[in-house]
Amino acid sequence: MLNPITNNRTYLINYAMVWLLIIGAHFAVLHWYYLLSIRFSLADSFLFNTFFAFLGISLWYVVRYNKTNSKFFSLFTSHAVSSLLLIGFWLITGYVILKYAISDSTYLSFLDRSFPWRIVSGIFYYAAFILIYYVIIYYNDIQEKIKQEAHLNTLLKEIELSALKNQINPHFLFNSLNSISSLTMSSPQKAQEMIIQLSDYLRYSLSNNDRQIATLETELENIKLYLEIEKIRFGKRLHFIFDGDETTLASQIPVMILQPLFENAIKHGVYESTETITIKLSCQLKNNYLSSTLTNDFDATAKPTKGEGIGLKNTQQRLFLIYKQRDLFTIAKTETTFTVNIKFPQHA
Repeated sequence: MLNPITNNRTYLINYAMVWLLIIGAHFAVLHWYYLLSIRFSLADSFLFNTFFAFLGISLWYVVRYNKTNSKFFSLFTSHAVSSLLLIGFWLITGYVILKYAISDSTYLSFLDRSFPWRIVSGIFYYAAFILIYYVIIYYNDIQEKIKQEAHLNTLLKEIELSALKNQINPHFLFNSLNSISSLTMSSPQKAQEMIIQLSDYLRYSLSNNDRQIATLETELENIKLYLEIEKIRFGKRLHFIFDGDETTLASQIPVMILQPLFENAIKHGVYESTETITIKLSCQLKNNYLSSTLTNDFDATAKPTKGEGIGLKNTQQRLFLIYKQRDLFTIAKTETTFTVNIKFPQHA
């Protein structure tokens, strides 16, 4: 994040105006209260305040460096050291410049006597800068969080609104209804089961608009409904294996996060193959992460199905917006297999 003062013209102008007022107040105190000459009062107030104004800009980077430090003692020590160095440099430099530039004994005597309250004013300036910078960072973090949440909500709404068109697409519904139609003649009981499965699948997919997190077990039940429906079309060409235990089933994952991955596996694996294609989902808990691996084989000799990879991109983007991590989603492809690895953080 860039310095908010130097990177924003309005802030920079306001910053300069505030310091002009401080210089004016400092000058007034020196001239009318301490009865220093106009020249000495102006030199003193201008040098010390202008110098700290420039040094104060650099404190932004001190605050940014300490932003992630959650331990009070480390944070206090860091600011204590930085304030000691900055205020010391500010006072010593100002004193040296004025002592060499002004030879008036009355002013130099005042300069020596003023050392204690200049330390106090330096501490006040430092504390004011730090407080303001932390407020700015806190405000910016809130705004960034609001933007990310708005983006996530927009993305979720787009996924929900396009559920029947893209993820529960018309081709899937059309093929399912055709399969049901055929079964009504040859196997009415199986057709009835198929209708129930399709109804349950659509009900789950369309009734989770307000939810963001579900258990793996709940999501897996819906995935199995989807696969059972697809098996009517592909028969023995589609085979699914789940490798996981009870603890993994209780893990929390985003709603409908796995659906596009299974669709991708069927589209690019089962659809073009004449042999049995196995889709395997392996899950295990490790270091507060649910590690999930979805693997499908495919026919390397078949013509690749065209696609833009929207499902994979949307899944990766959702993971980042929810968990604020970019290392949760990876894919790997060999000559005959395609693998998607996802890590879902599990917060106790």
